[in-house]
Amino acid sequence: MKKCQHLISHARLVTCTDGPQALGTIESGSVALDQGVIVWAGPTSQCPYQGNDTTDAKGRLVTPALIDCHTHLVFAGNRANEFAMRLAGASYEAIAQAGGGILSTVEATRQASVDELTQLALPRALALRAQGVMTIEIKSGYGLDLDNEIKMLKAAKAVGQAAGVNVTTTLLAAHALPPEYKENRQGYVDLICQEIIPQVAKQGLADAVDAFCEGIGFTVAETRQVFDAAARWGLPVKLHADQLSDLSGAGLVAEYGGLSADHIEYTNDKSIEAMAEHDTVATLLPYAFYALQETKKPPIAGFRKRGVDMAVATDCNPGTAPTTNILQCLHMACTQFGLTVDEAFLGVTRHAAKALGLDHKKGQIASGFDAELLLWDVDDVAQLIYWQGDQKPTLICG
Repeated sequence: MKKCQHLISHARLVTCTDGPQALGTIESGSVALDQGVIVWAGPTSQCPYQGNDTTDAKGRLVTPALIDCHTHLVFAGNRANEFAMRLAGASYEAIAQAGGGILSTVEATRQASVDELTQLALPRALALRAQGVMTIEIKSGYGLDLDNEIKMLKAAKAVGQAAGVNVTTTLLAAHALPPEYKENRQGYVDLICQEIIPQVAKQGLADAVDAFCEGIGFTVAETRQVFDAAARWGLPVKLHADQLSDLSGAGLVAEYGGLSADHIEYTNDKSIEAMAEHDTVATLLPYAFYALQETKKPPIAGFRKRGVDMAVATDCNPGTAPTTNILQCLHMACTQFGLTVDEAFLGVTRHAAKALGLDHKKGQIASGFDAELLLWDVDDVAQLIYWQGDQKPTLICG
């Protein structure tokens, strides 16, 4: 009998591995953990390991730790007033064009220090961790100049250390046009491409580059310039695509071999084909859809037909998705967008890992993957989703 540091046995094991069964469920399974890695997973009756520490799951659910693959967790200020404005009939675009929206958060964020931003974001990260999220993507995008974008990325990394979670950072300098460049769009795009991306890359502060390709954001041509600069510095790309209109943004990011196209409510068939061809993940953000009272749903049937993997994330941000409840977002992905339970859960495990380029080590229970597992006091994944966030797991790390 082989030895390992920790052995979990008699679990209803949801492996989320790629196979004929969507969730790869093993009815009575065991997992052996050693040196922070899964060394074996399979039926308890076949387990070749004995653990120094053991957990008898007694039929309860064991899953991979969850992944929130799209957040704007680091920011200062709040935009509760905009919530009231939208209830009174103002559109997201009208608020943004009047100087609210992203730019109001930019003003508050620029005034905050790295330490202040870290302390503000820490409770949000801890709230996600309490629901079983152990990997969080955090974007910049509320600094909109070199120093403040770098400040946000440093705060994001500090949040990960303080909360005890894995953080991947994404540079989103192309989020909005800062007020000082109001009459010089190309000047700001040049700043992103010639200064911000190179400096962030040299300092190793970002794992990817993102942009907001939209009528109130950046054009397709401007986004191409940002993506070209990211490619020169060896950074993968993702995109806020087709949220409010169809600019073929999902097809654009797929063309660049992008990790994910996010929001994608208005994505067309040609873009879906490009996503399938380039293996780009469709990241669904149902809370933003709900908060903005949108009616145009993502083309789920098209993604299914062409085999495009779908992730689900909170989009945690101060304006359009003020939430850290990832389980509620799973519920919304099912009830609003029509995902199955299996699709939704893969959206915060295997497919979310893929959206971050981490599918070689996170989001599955399999040999060689990171030993970050959750023990839930339920025996079925559906129970995690239909209760809208009431469940709190026990974290087991090897």
